Amino acid sequence: FQETFQGKEKDAGSRCVISMNSRSTSIYDPKNPGHVKTFTFDLAYWSHSGFLKDKDGVLVSTGSNSRYAGQREVFHDLGQGVLDSAWQGYNATLIAYGQTGSGKSYSMIGYGANRGIIPVVCEELFRPIQNQKNKQYQVFSFQDPSIYVIDLLSETKKPGGLKVREDQHQGFYVDGLKRVPCDSYAQIERLMDQGTKIRTTASTSMNATSSRSHMVITMQFKQIFLDEDITKQSIINLVDLAGSERQKSSGSEGDRLREGTRVNLSLTTLGNVISALAEVAVGKKVLHIPYRDSVLTKLLQSALGGNSRTIMIAAISPADICYEETLSTLRYAERYSFVFFHVLSQWFCSFVCTQIPAEISSLHLEELRCLLAENDLRIRTIQLTWEYRLEEARKEWEQQYAAITQERWMMETFPYLLNINEDPQLSGVLKHFIQDGTVVFVSYASINIFSFSILDKHATFTNTDGKVTITPWEKCKVVVNGVPITLKTKLQHLDRIILGSNSAFLYIGFPAERTNEDLIRYDYDFFQSELAAADGFSVDKLGAVNNKDGKPDRSVLAVFHDYIKLMPLVAEASQMSEELKKELKLELKVKNLASSDSRGYDLQKEIVVKVTNKTTNQVWVWSKAKFVNRKFLMEELYQHFLDGEDVYVSQKSDPFWDPVEVIHLGSAHIWLQSLAYCMKLEEQTEVLNSEGMEEAILLIDIVPCSSDGRAFGEDDMITDPLELLGRRTDFQIHILQCLGIKWLREVSKRGIQLGYRVYDLPHTLYTKPVWENMNAKIEETVHFSALSVSHEFLNYLQQNALIVDLWGLQGISLQYFFLTGIGTANRVSELYLKLLKLEEETELLRDINRALREENELKSPNKQAIKKTHQPLSLKKTDQMCNHRTSYDAEFAKALKVFYQNMHTVKEQFLRLKNSNPPEEDNLEMLQLFTEQQAHKLKDFGDQLDSSICKLKNDVALIVKKKREHSISNSCARATSLLDH
Repeated sequence: FQETFQGKEKDAGSRCVISMNSRSTSIYDPKNPGHVKTFTFDLAYWSHSGFLKDKDGVLVSTGSNSRYAGQREVFHDLGQGVLDSAWQGYNATLIAYGQTGSGKSYSMIGYGANRGIIPVVCEELFRPIQNQKNKQYQVFSFQDPSIYVIDLLSETKKPGGLKVREDQHQGFYVDGLKRVPCDSYAQIERLMDQGTKIRTTASTSMNATSSRSHMVITMQFKQIFLDEDITKQSIINLVDLAGSERQKSSGSEGDRLREGTRVNLSLTTLGNVISALAEVAVGKKVLHIPYRDSVLTKLLQSALGGNSRTIMIAAISPADICYEETLSTLRYAERYSFVFFHVLSQWFCSFVCTQIPAEISSLHLEELRCLLAENDLRIRTIQLTWEYRLEEARKEWEQQYAAITQERWMMETFPYLLNINEDPQLSGVLKHFIQDGTVVFVSYASINIFSFSILDKHATFTNTDGKVTITPWEKCKVVVNGVPITLKTKLQHLDRIILGSNSAFLYIGFPAERTNEDLIRYDYDFFQSELAAADGFSVDKLGAVNNKDGKPDRSVLAVFHDYIKLMPLVAEASQMSEELKKELKLELKVKNLASSDSRGYDLQKEIVVKVTNKTTNQVWVWSKAKFVNRKFLMEELYQHFLDGEDVYVSQKSDPFWDPVEVIHLGSAHIWLQSLAYCMKLEEQTEVLNSEGMEEAILLIDIVPCSSDGRAFGEDDMITDPLELLGRRTDFQIHILQCLGIKWLREVSKRGIQLGYRVYDLPHTLYTKPVWENMNAKIEETVHFSALSVSHEFLNYLQQNALIVDLWGLQGISLQYFFLTGIGTANRVSELYLKLLKLEEETELLRDINRALREENELKSPNKQAIKKTHQPLSLKKTDQMCNHRTSYDAEFAKALKVFYQNMHTVKEQFLRLKNSNPPEEDNLEMLQLFTEQQAHKLKDFGDQLDSSICKLKNDVALIVKKKREHSISNSCARATSLLDH
């Protein structure tokens, strides 16, 4: 089943990577379109395109050529099978699996007129009951938080919660779970609404941004045939699993810690159970099926491999940006398709009907009458019990209906807060009314809210004189419309409020203030985007518009969505660090925000988390996957803290601790084009960090030289780089100094080291570490040789830059590490020089061989005579002409050198213009000043460019003029000589 592109997928300009027919689904790799994988299932439903909305709001197919499958088709093929199984006395289970936003909940619940499988199954179950005679039907649904919310992080309940236990006869069950009798679909629907509210409250308590939940709806359906004295009983499980996108492990991201054993345990164990059952189905011997490893698989044991007819819906996204998740889901579902189920019908007769005739005939008539009377009494008791329980349930329905009526009246009378959850199914479920007077938010009190950084008294809401204000308590975090507040603030209709790190609410004002505006746009991502914009982070800052076609850059938009997704997680991790006294500060950063490769192309951006120890000033940079992994482990430790347990762990097991590491501070680009003309480079260039800001100044010389290290002068310059082809070329890189290093300005005890790689060297070369010196002197020289210059090497010199990376060191152990690295680099360098020497000797042998061949050819008398005849005649004139040509070439090379030096300055000006960012404050004067400064810089850039080109033209014109004058002079001299003769 496929959903149409969602908000993030639309923003990213996603392409469809899925194709389907009636039974197979194919997916192609967006990075390699020729790589296609096909999976075969019982049914494959297409709902990405080819539909329209009818007058009732139902999505229907556009015509006979459309492949679109709507909710009706899905119910006919899947939901009807669940109903038929239930009527026949079989257990039936329907499981929806897939990543968040792929269509799981739409398939199971639906929205508006497009109702999903669950409501239609429940409604159709009761439809035939009304017209049946001589039969009694009993439907029980279950009501309790523990059946609706199975926490993926710890799968443990808070004190007082219900426990999963095991019974010899009924298997695993939830102890104390309330069975509620129902005689209509409306009652089950009301139970589902209650379960959603319970699920939302529990999700808030467990932090929805870091923990999702499964929804399990279980109904017991019992049919009592009064005439035949037969009972049929079946259990219907309708399961909406949590999003599968967090199932993948981040252990491969270089993290020293693995995910906790209970992280996302439900889905992981479910996959393990399915794999084991699939192996059993193909005849393999499996010793153990891990049903007991999670709460979910315990409760669904009979559905997965026991007495149940089970259907799995695998919901996938067709977007290319979801390729990895979609492929994982298809593989997961394919494994499940190999599992075979053994289903038994559950039906029971009275004791008398189940005895064989011989046993019945052996009983005395009086005993038989007693048994019949007992059986009749048992049936009447069942009927009375059912009617009593149903009456009790009706009373509860009436009370709940009164509560719902009261809530509707309050919604039309008072302003209120509407919860906004990361899971769209849980948004808008909870309403907190602000009646006349004052409301104080208290943990587990007035609104039963708990989250990171929510204190017992967090904020005061006041409703007086027709206006509502919010006042944060001391040091409590309150954000309104993306901006943190500290003073009393008046609320307007549709204001966005965030309490603590991630508890988001939409303020609905007084009835007179309300409009017909659609509230769907105010989702969780809207809140986080607004928060990011207030912090100065936006899509525009990332450079999302592609200059070629004006369309958004999909990769950049994906980075933006990652950023807003991680914002609340980072806030929670920082808060946990503070409460556990770990002294860590966590910040979201964009890696390669303004960085480019050796050819000047932008590097791929990605989100990282910068971690700083506020006591030691040590810094780490965690990848997104590593941070998410650590966040799970932090939550586990934090839960022990909340439960009052000992939270001491060793450093090796502490998710807040890491060994000191090297930090990439920035890079400098030294363009090598001058080397193609054998001109010396003397650079004083900026080392720019990931955001394009200056981190240090690098002094570096790159000098063309001879094989013995003698530096070339101006006379050695060439005008055409093609002259280097096939020749040996040598140059030396001399790194002099690194000035004004911010890394050392912040903490003087740190160190730095420079690393660079030339052309195709297999390893990066590192300089020696320098410690506690903000203006570090390097003074290192490395000699490089290319024995035979190729076109590829020439292109490298003309189009690439040497990238010098600045690395920050912290801690003595790192010095040893980098010294070891330098030793390795030096050994590689020695091997490289030996290889060059060997190639040089080989080339010398070739020259000797070539000379001998020419000598043998010259032994011919005719060739020797020709050589002796022609050589003396032109020798003097040739020398004179060569001297003049060399003079002109030298002057032209000097002109080119000056031009390239000027162009280098122009290029630096252009890069400064490119990396200049407008002020983050919404200040018109600051913006005007920034515009004026940019205009002056642009004018200077244009003037310098015009001046450089004009000077080159003048120099070339002067050289051409001299050459012409010399040519005329030579012509006159030759003419005079002829006249004299």
